[in-house]
Amino acid sequence: MTTVPAVILCLTLLSCVCDGVKTFPPGFKFGAATASYQVEGAWDSDGKGESIWDRFVHKFPEAILGLHFYRFSISWPRIFPTGFSNKPNEAGIKHYSDLIDALLDVGVEPVVTLYHWELPVAIQDLGGWANPYISDWFAEYAKQVFSLYADRVKIWLTINEPWLICDVGYVDGNFAPGIKEDQFGPYICNKNLLMAHAKAYRVFDRNFRSLYGGRISIANHLLWFGAESPENEKLAQLTMEFMMGRYCHPIFSKQGGWPPKVEKLMQDYSEKQGYSRSRLPAFTAAERRFVRGTADFFGMNYYMGLSVRQAKPGEKIVNSIMTGSYELNAVMQVPRDAYISATRVVYPVGLRRSLSWVKKSYGNWEIFITENGYPTAGLELEDYNRVVGLKDHLEQIHLSIYEDGVNVVGYTTWALMDNFEWIDGYSVRFGLYQIDFNDPERKRNPKLSSKYYKCVIKNNSFDVPKECFDMSFNQTEVRSKRQINVPNIPFLPKPGEVANGVDFMKEVYDNRRCIAKVMGLFGKMLSLMGNN
Repeated sequence: MTTVPAVILCLTLLSCVCDGVKTFPPGFKFGAATASYQVEGAWDSDGKGESIWDRFVHKFPEAILGLHFYRFSISWPRIFPTGFSNKPNEAGIKHYSDLIDALLDVGVEPVVTLYHWELPVAIQDLGGWANPYISDWFAEYAKQVFSLYADRVKIWLTINEPWLICDVGYVDGNFAPGIKEDQFGPYICNKNLLMAHAKAYRVFDRNFRSLYGGRISIANHLLWFGAESPENEKLAQLTMEFMMGRYCHPIFSKQGGWPPKVEKLMQDYSEKQGYSRSRLPAFTAAERRFVRGTADFFGMNYYMGLSVRQAKPGEKIVNSIMTGSYELNAVMQVPRDAYISATRVVYPVGLRRSLSWVKKSYGNWEIFITENGYPTAGLELEDYNRVVGLKDHLEQIHLSIYEDGVNVVGYTTWALMDNFEWIDGYSVRFGLYQIDFNDPERKRNPKLSSKYYKCVIKNNSFDVPKECFDMSFNQTEVRSKRQINVPNIPFLPKPGEVANGVDFMKEVYDNRRCIAKVMGLFGKMLSLMGNN
């Protein structure tokens, strides 16, 4: 009996390919996302303040664009200001309950992220993600959130972009908690975070799934690391396992645990450094089994891709996921066919390659693209760059589905509205809507990209009809000119030049350090306000 639906699906896919149809499969879902810290802004001491999204839903329902779902995050310190469940903030709890109800009332499915980088400062003071007890604290927090909202929320994500939390937050000081300790910090964080995710998943599976249904996963950020010469192919493959596989393999592989090649790499390199054991903490057999399979689908964020090459003898390596790796003896560069927009390396073809990597590495998981967006630095409403960027990425997903057989079921654009982009502040904008933060009414202005995305959803296709959205502008010209959107930053290459080399990425991160320090202090201030 199960062969009949499979045959129908195959015939449907074949028909779409043969007829040149550029639609997505039936049931494909489109949505948008933001995070609580980035859009909620300040709130009163009792947590009753209105967020931008509150106003957006209640006053401007037409702005929802026909979204199938909206992804947002719960602020851990907003509902539990001390980080622990013994002192809940009832106003904060009500805020998210009202938000969920408002979304459901207008026919938009809530997709909820438990942790989008807002760690209560009290827990950071106890060691944060470097403390193994955090997995229990996170599981308790997750249990409380599930008990509050699982009757209405059916899609959950535990943690957003683990590699940023660990491989940036504990390496170069550019991201909270801003710790510069690249020997043990990122790897201890890596394991503790995976254990926290797994415990939250097990809590949901054991206590809530049978009552309410629902599905749960983690939102991994995949960067594509490729080679631009044959001699670097094996290095590129190892880089994907080292950078991305450390967060994917323990959950999604059939074997569980760390990728074997990464275990060997870290063991050998640690011995070379004089350590008595690997800096990568081992999983026990029980832990390996506990973490393995703790996902109902593969949640994936994608923004950029890099090329990787072996470092030359004596070449300086800046140790960061964006610039290079001591362990790999590798240097990251901007691919020759990529372009730069607002200090980001935009590489649409890397999305297709990343999707294929997931399928090849872990099998044909159902993949839900939980974030993908196009950054700009300007305030323009006629954002042709973003329209073409959206189209280019959606086309790569379409190719992945119909030519590579990847099981992609949904797409989330980041972001619905311009918001506070963490260490970049308001200097980098991803939104489909421009928000006037100086206007008490938070006036929203639809960008051209919002109209295009609305037509994408309506037609279930990236190639929309002219009567819905006119794509007759010169897309080739837009692509040729969009390489640089921040002409006032001196270290960026001039338009038309190939941005290349570790120096570029190093300058980007050096210029962000001062912003990161300010943001770290700002985050602590907000957490302390929540405690009062």
